[in-house]
Amino acid sequence: MKQRPTFPARLEPQATGARPTPAKLVSGIGLPVLNRPQGLGMDSAAHRQRLVQLLQKQGVRDEAVLAAMGHVERHRFVDSALVNQAYEDTSLPIGLGQTISKPGVVSRMIELLRNGNAGKLGRVLEIGTGCGYQAAVLSQLAQEVYSIERLRGLHDKARENLRHFRLPNVHLLFGDGRVGYAQGAPYAAIIAAAGGEAVPQAWIDQLAVGGRLVAPVVRDGSQGGAQALLVLDKTSGGVRQTLLEAVHFVPLKSGVA
Repeated sequence: MKQRPTFPARLEPQATGARPTPAKLVSGIGLPVLNRPQGLGMDSAAHRQRLVQLLQKQGVRDEAVLAAMGHVERHRFVDSALVNQAYEDTSLPIGLGQTISKPGVVSRMIELLRNGNAGKLGRVLEIGTGCGYQAAVLSQLAQEVYSIERLRGLHDKARENLRHFRLPNVHLLFGDGRVGYAQGAPYAAIIAAAGGEAVPQAWIDQLAVGGRLVAPVVRDGSQGGAQALLVLDKTSGGVRQTLLEAVHFVPLKSGVA
């Protein structure tokens, strides 16, 4: 695997010739722990274990994924008013019209991403940091995680949320996720938390041969933009795409805000 890019980092311009979108990269969230509230009694491992048991009932079988889901404290990523729902299998609002995904969806997508891999994934690119929860889970399962968020408010929120965990292998970027992050490529895996009409070519280009991409996409000919989960495998002979179950994610958008 090639060396990490030097800082400061910038995203590459889009192929259309658009102006490059600057990306501020926060490397290694190994910052001083803040005096955060302790989750109103949610720190107990019993809450996380019940979530793991629920995920097992839903069909998640990858022991490493289950262990990661049981390790990461989801209540630290939701607003205090919603903290009692943190370990339910439900999406919750995180501001700016965005949500933290259901634990069932997070575990399902990461299990697909790992594809039965016995060890850790290599370098992973996450499109859509949101509040930082999925990046924290991925940090347990990958050697390095590069996570891009286009909304400044959420990028800052994720940075604050992840301070507590001191994750040296998580790198946060503020920028346009549609163009990926070429400086960190090739990636062993790419995962997206927003869905468009098709997977951007930049993601496919930045995926390593032998790598896998998991993302929601809009179904061809669907009414109202209905989405399905797409698994894309990149081989020496091209790409192989498999469309799976219906999902619902926010639309994939360009630019930053």
